[in-house]
Amino acid sequence: MRTHRVDATIFGATSLLALALGGVAPERLTVAGPVAPGEPDPLVGLWLSADHTVRLELAADWSYQSRVAGRQRVARGTYRPEGNGLVLRDETGLRTPVAVAEDGLEMAGHQLFRV
Repeated sequence: MRTHRVDATIFGATSLLALALGGVAPERLTVAGPVAPGEPDPLVGLWLSADHTVRLELAADWSYQSRVAGRQRVARGTYRPEGNGLVLRDETGLRTPVAVAEDGLEMAGHQLFRV
């Protein structure tokens, strides 16, 4: 019988983050309130996880860059408000939800704090 195995080395950082968050319902993430469409200013800037393994930079022009420690590829794309958070969409079209929490952002199980 064949077993299926996924070699994670073929995925980029954004792909792995989306896979990690895939089983979490958006309602389970702590949110402070909705993000106003058209106004990225409160979220613009650099966000880091406490252990500095995840880095997310949100720009005022609705673009982003993210990096995960151990990965050479930097994920780039656009973001937009959706519900009580954001959705990142990388260059390949992969979507990653980001929740706006009381003290930062939550993305793929990582708590990110403004730098």
